[in-house]
Amino acid sequence: MLKKQRILTASALIAVSLMFGSCKSDYEKLKASNDVAKKYREAVKYYNKKDYNKALDLFDDLTQRYRGKAEAEDLFYYYAYTNYKLKDYTSAGYHFKNFAENYPSSTRAEECRYMAAYCSYLDSPNYQLDQTNSSKAIEQLQLFINLYPKSERVADASKLIQNLRNKLEEKSYADARLYYDIGDYLSAVMAFNNSLRDYPDTKYAEEMEFMMIKAQYLYARNSLYYKQEDRYNQAISYADQFTEKYPNSKYLREAASYRKISDQGIKQAKVLVAEASVDSKVAKKLAKKDTTTGQPQSVVGKQNERSPQNQ
Repeated sequence: MLKKQRILTASALIAVSLMFGSCKSDYEKLKASNDVAKKYREAVKYYNKKDYNKALDLFDDLTQRYRGKAEAEDLFYYYAYTNYKLKDYTSAGYHFKNFAENYPSSTRAEECRYMAAYCSYLDSPNYQLDQTNSSKAIEQLQLFINLYPKSERVADASKLIQNLRNKLEEKSYADARLYYDIGDYLSAVMAFNNSLRDYPDTKYAEEMEFMMIKAQYLYARNSLYYKQEDRYNQAISYADQFTEKYPNSKYLREAASYRKISDQGIKQAKVLVAEASVDSKVAKKLAKKDTTTGQPQSVVGKQNERSPQNQ
């Protein structure tokens, strides 16, 4: 009895093994087949069953064989979507774009043009990373809107563009803030200014305009004394502009403090420059001070920053 059970178990295992082996063999035979019509039918079946990896293998082989044939339009449509379903958005976007360009009269051309742009949108990385793909996606989405201004997809495309612009705005702010944090104050001033120019309606506008005052002050403070007057004056100019533009800002008191110590810095710099003009030892000493960088510090409530003579 035990022997008979073992035989039955072994037979069952062999049958299962043969069944799976046969399935695998059938698929491999299909891949190697020259029956392109059958291969295409089976590829579509795999796609509809959401077995996208097998579908892609078959479609990939068929793209060259169907090129120039009437059935190619359907094939390339499936091929683009198979890549999309597998989350290979770079490849999917490429194939959607090719479809739209190769079949401009197709009823699917609008859809594929949109999907090409959407794939670029999905390929857009976190705002902290390089935003080349984000800019590319904006261009493609805008092109779609220009080509199909009456499309029902225009509203969605516009929302996607705004999302990408928000990301670029975040990137611009973060890059400018990084310059400040590492003590490259001149670059910080320029970056804040550029960001405000590129995104005048940014939610960070008030903060960045205040940060320009701080960065310009610290840039001036770490400069050669004979260069400080002009640079402090620029900090004062930023402070005056800020006060006029944001009379109720939470940064107003601190902005006024930076203005005050910048004015004190100008007076101190003038004295030292005058001394240097008649004393070579003073001139030599002052010539050594020109770092124009340094770790950021808050001037409000810190006695050692209230006058440059204490540096």
